Amino acid sequence: MSDVRKRSVTINGHRTSFSLEDPFYDIIIAIARQRQATLAQIIAEVDAERSPSSNLSSALRIHALEWVMNGPRAEK
Repeated sequence: MSDVRKRSVTINGHRTSFSLEDPFYDIIIAIARQRQATLAQIIAEVDAERSPSSNLSSALRIHALEWVMNGPRAEK
């Protein structure tokens, strides 16, 4: 099993951190590449769309899972 790693990124002018296992992080990177976006842009979108009751790490995992389940496609 993959270890959880804490990572930091600047979104919307502020520094934030999230913790993801490498496979989830790799999927988020793949989403950014497929959409020709930066990692910070993808994370900012997920952050803006997540439920107030969800933390950023969980929202990123769900986003990655949905992307895998629905197949890579142009989003938004």
